[in-house]
Amino acid sequence: QVQLVESGGGLVQPGGSLRLSCAASGAVLDHYSVAWFRQLPGKEREGVSCTGPSDGQTYYADSMKGRVTISRDYSKNTVFLQMNNLKPEDTAVYYCAVGGPLICAVDSHNARAYNFWAQGTQVTVSP
Repeated sequence: QVQLVESGGGLVQPGGSLRLSCAASGAVLDHYSVAWFRQLPGKEREGVSCTGPSDGQTYYADSMKGRVTISRDYSKNTVFLQMNNLKPEDTAVYYCAVGGPLICAVDSHNARAYNFWAQGTQVTVSP
C-alpha cells in the first residue's frame, strides 16, 4: 500500500514562496507519475502539475504555469512543488497523488486517474 505524507504548507504573504513536499512509503516513486492538485474553497479539485517517471516529463496547468516547479529527489523518494510569487487566489488545500507511469503523459490533470492520495496541506496566501 502506498502512503504519501505531505508537508510544507502554511501562511504566506502575496508574492511569497512555499515548497511542498510529498514523501512516499510502500512504493518507489521512480516508477510512477506523481501529481499535485489543489482544491479551492467551494470548487472541484484541479491539477497543478505532474511529473512522469523520467525527469523530462513535467506538465503544468495554466493556472500556475511559470510560478511553480515540480521536482523529484529520488534518493528520498520525495516529490516537491516549489511555488513562487503566490497570490491570494492560490489559497487552497494542496494534494499530491500517485498514478501509473503513463498517467502524467496522457491524462495529467484528471484526478480520477490517480490511485493514491496524500492527506492534503493548507496553503493560505494573505497579507
